[in-house]
Amino acid sequence: MEVNAIPLEKPENGLAGLKHWRHDLVAGLVVSLVSLPFSLGIAVASGAPPVCGLISAIIAGLLLPFLGGSYVTISGPAAGLAPALFAAMILLGRGDRAVGYPLLLGAICLTGLVQVVLAKFKLARFAAIFPASVVEGMLAAIGLLIIAKQLPLILGHKFVEHEFWGIIRETPSQFMHMDPKVFFVGIFCLVLIFVLASLKSRLVKVVPPQVIAALVGLVLAWFLGLSGDRLIHIPDQPFKHGLVMPNFLGLMNDRSLWWALGATVLTLTLIDGVESLATIAAIDKIDPFRRKSDPNRTLFAMGVSNMASSMAGGLTIIPGGVKSTTAILSGARTQWANFYNALFLIAYLLLGRNLINLIPYSALGAIVLYTGFKLCAPKVWKHIAHIGSEQLFVFVATILVTLTTDLLWGIAAGILAKLVLEIVIVARVERGDPNGGESPGLVLKRWFSETGELFRDPVLKSVSSGDSYHLYFGRPMVCFNALHLNRELTAIPSFVTTVYLHVTDMVTLIDHTTATTLLEFVESFQQSGRGIATIVGLDKLRRRSHAIASMRISEPVLAVERAKSMRELARISLTRDTLEVFDSVAFLQQISLTRVGPVPRSTDHVLTQAVIGVCRFTAQKTSAFLVFIRTMGIGDGVVEDSSNHDLSWFSLRTVKGKPSGANQDLTWFSLGNAQRGDVRNVLDRTSLSRVATPGKSTPAANGTQASPPAEEVEPIEEMACDFD
Repeated sequence: MEVNAIPLEKPENGLAGLKHWRHDLVAGLVVSLVSLPFSLGIAVASGAPPVCGLISAIIAGLLLPFLGGSYVTISGPAAGLAPALFAAMILLGRGDRAVGYPLLLGAICLTGLVQVVLAKFKLARFAAIFPASVVEGMLAAIGLLIIAKQLPLILGHKFVEHEFWGIIRETPSQFMHMDPKVFFVGIFCLVLIFVLASLKSRLVKVVPPQVIAALVGLVLAWFLGLSGDRLIHIPDQPFKHGLVMPNFLGLMNDRSLWWALGATVLTLTLIDGVESLATIAAIDKIDPFRRKSDPNRTLFAMGVSNMASSMAGGLTIIPGGVKSTTAILSGARTQWANFYNALFLIAYLLLGRNLINLIPYSALGAIVLYTGFKLCAPKVWKHIAHIGSEQLFVFVATILVTLTTDLLWGIAAGILAKLVLEIVIVARVERGDPNGGESPGLVLKRWFSETGELFRDPVLKSVSSGDSYHLYFGRPMVCFNALHLNRELTAIPSFVTTVYLHVTDMVTLIDHTTATTLLEFVESFQQSGRGIATIVGLDKLRRRSHAIASMRISEPVLAVERAKSMRELARISLTRDTLEVFDSVAFLQQISLTRVGPVPRSTDHVLTQAVIGVCRFTAQKTSAFLVFIRTMGIGDGVVEDSSNHDLSWFSLRTVKGKPSGANQDLTWFSLGNAQRGDVRNVLDRTSLSRVATPGKSTPAANGTQASPPAEEVEPIEEMACDFD
């Protein structure tokens, strides 16, 4: 979205923000229309009574303006946590949701307490260690889970299975038992949401399609005569008879539930914390006043709100991206828009309960299903694949493990896959003895050392020179040492107007998460008006895709030479000028910190190598099969020379910008498996060097017969196949 010019005065939270009440009141009214169906639908998707979703949104709105942390985020129950809440309810209640829900409320209260403790120790920064591909994979898996959980509401028939793969297997048979009227209302509302979301109207941006779909679903349900358990039910006195209290006594007395309780609290803490911090960061980018939220303060506010919500029978609370965007578009200035949103929701419960009870479950199912689709839409997969094949690998691994087990194991599997992948990459870049003279003990020691560097501070030197500040990176820059990087970036003095981020030759790897962090720092530093930030040396690393924030890998270097360069850099003083070095900063800019050239070995990605191996194997088997077909029926075994036909399947020309000869091209496709000394014989057999008159040859220096050089031909296009 377009951001207007930054006003001179930036609105503040607290009592100072009350002077913007006109803007916040209008925004609160608009957001309440969005929050009403969202909160009801998320509660239903979580397996809780519908009123519990509204209670969560009301408590969040009443508390957050006084707790602070963010500015225009609208908080309430989260669709992303609905699958985790439903699974925890079934787990704690041993299959009985009525028993499991009070126990789940106790787990939510403990989750809030953990969040408060984490915020007090300022541990929100640990969210930076989660790889971006793992977070995206987690959200995509949640989207698929949400879609699966809404199928019973759309079909109007309960499913026996509760797990993702079980629901998928059961769905075809459930179509035979669906309620046609319920199915029609759900599909009509779902199609309506997709159609309205594709429009570019200003009205649709202010009043989201989900609100219109809820109203249309209400009308359709009345017209088709839906009643009873097909419609929402809010108690007559929701604040008196609709509240459910947490069952702490049941959790403490039953020791068999403690393991499930611990897993639930850990899962909710991770998902709630990561998604909350990611949401406020995204909303800060579209805030017209360019204000920065406080992550630790936000985590504290979420923790207090979760404890209060659970005590009143509500669900977990998290900042909502859709509602927050709606608030900004409606002119919200401060958190008081959240407060007015809560007041309007209270009015709806007290005055409009009968109207709310006319909304069909299938319409709410369509609303939540669309939210799930946005989390796992094809464009998300396309975006991840565009960043790089290694990101897609981690992304898919996270999704598959999450759908097969649960969210906690999915996150762990994604992080482990990312760690193993980066260990392999660093081991392939930082090489040992090129002649293979290392003992197994030295190889193992070097691998452990390279793995340890993934967690160490990548900043080797930092120096302030006047109003300029220099940071020199000399280790792999990945998500696992992002805490050190963020600390170094935060420690840049406020008086600095120019920042240079030097990526030295010793940096072997920069992953997507860290590349995004560096690029966002450069952008935010400039947008804040402080000055200019520049990344020096980033172009020396090879990008894994065309995306600007893709993974970057250096050319292979020898471990001993890199260690020598590390010692050389440590010897240089950046804090004082010496007789040998009058300007240390200028001196560092002129020297190469890694004096060894690239090791002449393959630098392809491990996933690329796997694909190339499959292609090589396929080429070999196809070539053998073609030879077998041509020799069938030929008694003397003489085969017509058709090397030109065989080689026309492949490109033998040098890839642009890469020094690769015909021998490498032939070896790449396994058409020349001979040693280096037999290359000329291989070329003779494939008739690539006999372009001149057949039968003529030239005596070589060693007495052998050498063929004349091939005629120069025009370069052909590079093979259109990118394995990265």
